[in-house]
Amino acid sequence: MADNALVDVDLAGKIAVVTGANAGIGKVTALELARAGAKVVLACRTESKARAAMAEIEAVVPDADLVFLALDLASIAATRVAATELHTLVERVDILVNNAGLAGQTGQTVDGFELTFGTNHIGPYLFTRLVLDLVKAAGPGARIVNVASRAHYRTGAIEWGPVRKATATKTGFPEYCSSKLANVLFSRELSRRLEGTGIDVYALHPGVVASEIWRAVPFFARGLIKLFMLTMEEGARTSLYCATSPEARGRTGLYWDKCKPRQPSRHADDAAAAAELWRRSAEWVALPLD
Repeated sequence: MADNALVDVDLAGKIAVVTGANAGIGKVTALELARAGAKVVLACRTESKARAAMAEIEAVVPDADLVFLALDLASIAATRVAATELHTLVERVDILVNNAGLAGQTGQTVDGFELTFGTNHIGPYLFTRLVLDLVKAAGPGARIVNVASRAHYRTGAIEWGPVRKATATKTGFPEYCSSKLANVLFSRELSRRLEGTGIDVYALHPGVVASEIWRAVPFFARGLIKLFMLTMEEGARTSLYCATSPEARGRTGLYWDKCKPRQPSRHADDAAAAAELWRRSAEWVALPLD
């Protein structure tokens, strides 16, 4: 391994999918997985940005095996198309990193969900479920990593009415916090449903990272807040740890921060809420419960 590599295991022969891999910690995650020898599918909304990221990765890892997958998590139809396409590109998925997300934006998805909730939870929920057979094909040892946030501590229980309406606040931050709570609850319930398969599921806080997720914040404030943030490399460490570390193997269903399990909020540690979120999400995207 290179001295500056963030992954210290050999991933040759492994297949990884990283959503939102064109920028920020997603790009670092894709780079480090490729550096470790994995074939990496970059699942991104904008092909030109993904291709640019692929060129940057190849400049560091000349023999990188990279594949582009068009994925727009704000659209149920587009997410379904992406999942179908992934089945034609790979025969299994050893590592799925649900990294893509947005913050500070307002509005509503084409399917009628609050924009942040729809993009940060509904899209990843649907994509994960539609490609879960590929993860299962990888067998015991496969991992699903959901990038959540410490922001989930700053919200109460998910209110089901507002998630089916346009953003109610001017900043979109309360909605972001709710979507990150959904990420942790989804991870908890998915882990429960995968019990006995040997597939591990992780939710994590990457740190407050100076990434493109803050692109909607006014420019004058963006530069200031980024002075107090982690670098993308620092922010990717926990994602990569959960995705690859032998020490994390088998520690499924937990919430991680700084490469260690942490106690999530009481709302995130609620089995009934996790089951209810799963039930409603399945209904919203027209999937069976199992």
